Formats: sequence, C-alpha cells, structure tokens
Amino acid sequence: MQTLSVNGYDMAYVEVGKGPPLVCIHGTLGDFRTWSVVLGPLSSKHRVISLSLRRFFPEHWDGVGGDYLMAQHVSDVIGFIGKLGLGQVDLLGHSRGGHLAFRVAGQRPELLRKLILAEPGGELDSSLDPTVAPGPSQRAAGIAVSAEKVKNGDIDGGLKGFFDGIEGDGGWARLPAAAKQQLRDNAFTLIGQVGENRQPFRRAEAEAIRTPTLFIGGADTTGALAALHRALAPHVPGAKTAMIPGGGHWMFEQAPQEFCKAVLEFLDS
Repeated sequence: MQTLSVNGYDMAYVEVGKGPPLVCIHGTLGDFRTWSVVLGPLSSKHRVISLSLRRFFPEHWDGVGGDYLMAQHVSDVIGFIGKLGLGQVDLLGHSRGGHLAFRVAGQRPELLRKLILAEPGGELDSSLDPTVAPGPSQRAAGIAVSAEKVKNGDIDGGLKGFFDGIEGDGGWARLPAAAKQQLRDNAFTLIGQVGENRQPFRRAEAEAIRTPTLFIGGADTTGALAALHRALAPHVPGAKTAMIPGGGHWMFEQAPQEFCKAVLEFLDS
C-alpha cells in the first residue's frame, strides 16, 4: 500500500503491473481492495492503480465531520490523478465510483484517455426520466435507514439492509466472511453518504462527455441500477455498452473473466 497527499488528505492506493495507467474507483462501502479479484488480469497489460477515497479503509472513520461530500471526492480524484504525474489515464468506476468518474470526465476531460462506468450510481433528473418524482428516491431513503442503524450500533443490520436492497433478499447472508468484513470496515461511510449532496444525472451532462466511454452492466442486475446506465448510455456520444452474463451489480466479482474481457477489449481498441 502507498499513499499520496491530496487536498490535505493521505489517499491510500495499491499499484500493480506495467503499461498504460488504469485508475480504479470503488463504490459505496468499498476501498482499494474492491478490485482484488480482477487486478491480475487487468494488470497483464496495464498499470492498475486502485485507490481508497477519503474516509474509507484503511482509515476507520467514525462518521463525524463535514468533508464526506461528492464534490470533495471528485476533487480528490482529480487531484490524485494529477499527483500521479502519468499524463492521461484510463478511469474505471463502479457504482458510486462510476458517478464520481462521470463527474471527473465532465469537469476535467483532458486528464482522461478512456472512461469505463460499471453501473454508475445515482439519480436521473426529468430530462432523462420524465416520470421522476420530487423528493428523496427509494434508494436514498433506504441508505438513510441503513445509515441510521449503523449510527445506532447495528452494523450488520445496516449493511444487510443496504446489500439486500441491491442483490435481493439473502444477498448479505450469502456473502463470504472476508467480503462482509470489508464492508464492515467501511460501514460508517454510509452516514456520510446521506448528506453528500449528490446531484442527479442530467441529459445535457451526458451529451457533453467527449471521453470515449464504455458502460458495463450486470445481466442479472435489477431495479434502478439496471435502468440508470441504460438511460445514460444513449446520450453519451459514441458510448458502448457491455452486459456481463451471470453478473449482478458486483459483476467484476461474480463474473471476473467476462468483466476483464470487456474492459481490456475496450481499452485496447
């Protein structure tokens, strides 16, 4: 593990392989360990750099403070890429990390060569979904409930509610012990996520992306996460989409060979 000081915070990361740099951003409850299953295949041709965002493991955050913000994390990723000093990088983000990667591409496209969004998380505004209702979404409300449980000391209860909300009933119970512990290590970041001020995706923002983009979805993903990338992709100029058979939202763990094939083919094209 190495660290880079970015915006007054020591960002932890691991680096594997040689070749064009590929920076990987984890999603909610993740950290630099999120990509462990695919580091080997991806690093066969690329210098893979997997980072931990502010307040995630190896820090054990208590949920107190005002710097867990979407804008702060976007600024941190931009600063991290600059501090690497490697020129343009390929950027891969999953879930909340995909939302971050989308924002980086919108704000600082000159930093990126290619962009990969694995089921980016967030909300759509009315320009992308005319049926969107005002107020908190079901997803946001669910996170708030899970965060409250974590805050009150029911760590596993909060994580179960969050995870089962994505993977369906029994998803948390099916997770192996090591995967559960990684999520526990980041449980208090759910508290920060409630007030992170994440803005919805807008059609004009998608249309403004000029970085060559690949959307990756799990063929077995259901609900809002399945619908979101399908709504975004048609509006990103020239964007491609790859669906991973046998994979849900964590498709890189559930079908790593197919996931890596899609990523490497896009990066090498």
